[in-house]
Amino acid sequence: MTRLLSPSLLSWLRCFDATARHGSFTRAADDLFVTQGAVSQQVKQLEQWLDKPLLLRTPRSLVLTPEGKWLSVVLRESLQALESTLIELRHTPDERPITMSCSPSFAMGWLTPRLGTFFQKYPQIGLRVQAEFHALDRSRMVNDGLEAAVRFDPGNYPDLHAQEILEEWLVPVASPAFLARNPQLQSPGDLQGSMLLHDFSPWDGAAVHQEWAHWFEQMGVPAPDMGQGGNYNLSMLVQNAACTGQGVALGHSALILDDLAAGRLVPLFGHRVRAQASYFFVCAQSRSDRLAKVEQWLLEQAQVFRSQWQPLLDGLAVAERR
Repeated sequence: MTRLLSPSLLSWLRCFDATARHGSFTRAADDLFVTQGAVSQQVKQLEQWLDKPLLLRTPRSLVLTPEGKWLSVVLRESLQALESTLIELRHTPDERPITMSCSPSFAMGWLTPRLGTFFQKYPQIGLRVQAEFHALDRSRMVNDGLEAAVRFDPGNYPDLHAQEILEEWLVPVASPAFLARNPQLQSPGDLQGSMLLHDFSPWDGAAVHQEWAHWFEQMGVPAPDMGQGGNYNLSMLVQNAACTGQGVALGHSALILDDLAAGRLVPLFGHRVRAQASYFFVCAQSRSDRLAKVEQWLLEQAQVFRSQWQPLLDGLAVAERR
């Protein structure tokens, strides 16, 4: 393998990668800070070494052959993995804060009120939380400078360490004022589409109205027209709308405890449904000691929260359609 990947071959591959990405020898040359002729010549040498054409050269453009497309995909994935590893190795542990990306509603409603206990326990570890919910993979975390993340989603992270820290339960909730105006709400079948409040993006890649559709399916009740009602892009916004009497929200158990305890929200129908997503702590496979401490603290806080939630959860029957 060492003899195969000679310096010359690595140089040819680098020029081919740039050409495939840009679709142009000229733009590839600008990217690599060499001449257009040098890039063209090195790609030609790679084709001669492989004894296969990788590019179809037309007067107006460069087109990848099937072999060129195959090599381009494999090469790009390999270079990205190499770049990510080099960046991780280059950043030695120091006193800089850990940057942790976190789902906004979870950050506001669950994480932030508990952060004081983390800093008390680990005063030597800085932790900087930034709220966002875009999908993550290893390359994106490295490129965005993220050491860790907490995401609410189904948990598909093949190239990262992902630990479920807290499961989620869906509980329909409404304000006392809304229930007083709608005394007919006695069972799930009484819900009208216009009453429903939606988080239309509970996680990156979720279908519109996916959580309400899942809840109705698990309850064994036909869903009403869900094209009506209020639509928001954060669970906390949906929850606040419910608190002000605007409709029925599908509350997340991790976020609604305080509003239930204060009487701002009331659970409906006496059932809970297991969500299709959970809260996951995500970081590189080879996590540092500092990240391991963050993960352990999150798991400890989740266990404390479960003990607080349990009396309320015990009063709600699990609905699961088999």
